[in-house]
Amino acid sequence: MLENFSVQELKKKIESNKKARLITYTIGGVLILVIGFLVYRQFIFNPANDKSKDSYWLGLNYAAKDSTDLAIEELESAVKKFDGKIGGENAQFVLGRQYMAKGEFKKALTQLEGVNLEDTYLSAMAVGLQGDCHSEMKNFEKAGAKYLEAAGLNENEMTTPMYLFKAGLVAEKLKDFEKATECFTKIKDDYSAFGSQKSIEKYIARAASKKTTK
Repeated sequence: MLENFSVQELKKKIESNKKARLITYTIGGVLILVIGFLVYRQFIFNPANDKSKDSYWLGLNYAAKDSTDLAIEELESAVKKFDGKIGGENAQFVLGRQYMAKGEFKKALTQLEGVNLEDTYLSAMAVGLQGDCHSEMKNFEKAGAKYLEAAGLNENEMTTPMYLFKAGLVAEKLKDFEKATECFTKIKDDYSAFGSQKSIEKYIARAASKKTTK
């Protein structure tokens, strides 16, 4: 026996079926994307990523021998071929350092700003080296900002006090003796081993005295 539907009831059923189909298509589309991504990672990205890990060693060896131009040539090739892979990112970091060795700080910044590293220390150093580039180009405000950013990344006993120290020195150049005192004092309080090596009390006293006489 046929059910008697009103126009409104019929409209609701049609809309309900449309929504159900839309949800089904959406879920199906998402599943296809997920499966496609997993296949890509397993059979394309991962093998290429593993292969990339040896791609920068020749360039690194040239760099260790101070053969800067040969290092740059090899590293540029590795970056171009394996950009986004572990080896390609490591190559890009070393390439940035080689441009710095040649005094080409703008080129170095381009490489260092675009690098994405997994290593705790290297990721902080990539930012700190940007500070070095800005410092060499006399962009001291930008240098100080990068040093503080690097100091705050993955806080540890090696890179954090090193970049706090550089931030303090740059702050002195900018005559921001309060910030300099703050950076040096944090090293004394939180990183005593590094502070002892640098005789940090001397820097604190110097910045503090200029702060009071400013």
